[in-house]
Amino acid sequence: MTLSDADIQALWLTLKLASLVTALLLMIATPLALWLSRSKSRATGVVNAVVALPLVLPPSVLGFYLLIAMGPDGPLGKLTTSLGLGTLPFTFTGLVIASIIYSLPFVVQPIQNALSALGNRPREVAATLGAGPWDTFFHVTLPLARPGFLTAAVLGFAHTVGEFGVVLMIGGNIPAETRVLSVQIYSHVEALQYAQAHTLSALMVGFSFVVLLLLYGLRRRQNAGVVSWS
Repeated sequence: MTLSDADIQALWLTLKLASLVTALLLMIATPLALWLSRSKSRATGVVNAVVALPLVLPPSVLGFYLLIAMGPDGPLGKLTTSLGLGTLPFTFTGLVIASIIYSLPFVVQPIQNALSALGNRPREVAATLGAGPWDTFFHVTLPLARPGFLTAAVLGFAHTVGEFGVVLMIGGNIPAETRVLSVQIYSHVEALQYAQAHTLSALMVGFSFVVLLLLYGLRRRQNAGVVSWS
């Protein structure tokens, strides 16, 4: 079964969304994970709980509250309207923001765990050699925690690709704008086009299998790195 133009369009939009969200998440999650892994503040428990909330909330609940927040009467909707940007629901930008919030724990937690596993010793050694905070991060912390960052990137990308409830609630089903791969599969099933749905679903199964292989390989490398510093 060959892919239709609509299927290819949905596939391309999904890859575009996942790539952009992953890049933005890495920029947001890195300083947050650094703070969570090093701070002794009591607020870390609250922040950890907020970050992990999408793990336990049903996607429809999260999508509903994001829809309210982004709507014309919501705080974010009022802000974007006042800036002349209109409202975000049923737009690609809205999908990006919703996906960032929904996939945040899948990126923050692997980075946080990798940084916590390193402990203070690498930074202390770098400090004794005269390295500043930025040099220490880019030349010591980042290379040693690279498997954690790679795991975070893979998980963030894969989770964004597999989103359904949140993207359907925020983006709807607009061709070339918000109709991502999971929504396209749903549309095929609704239209009783099971052959097309099977083709796209098989692609997702193969993609998920490759992701799992990558994650297990990265976990082995991360464990080896931790042992070398113990």
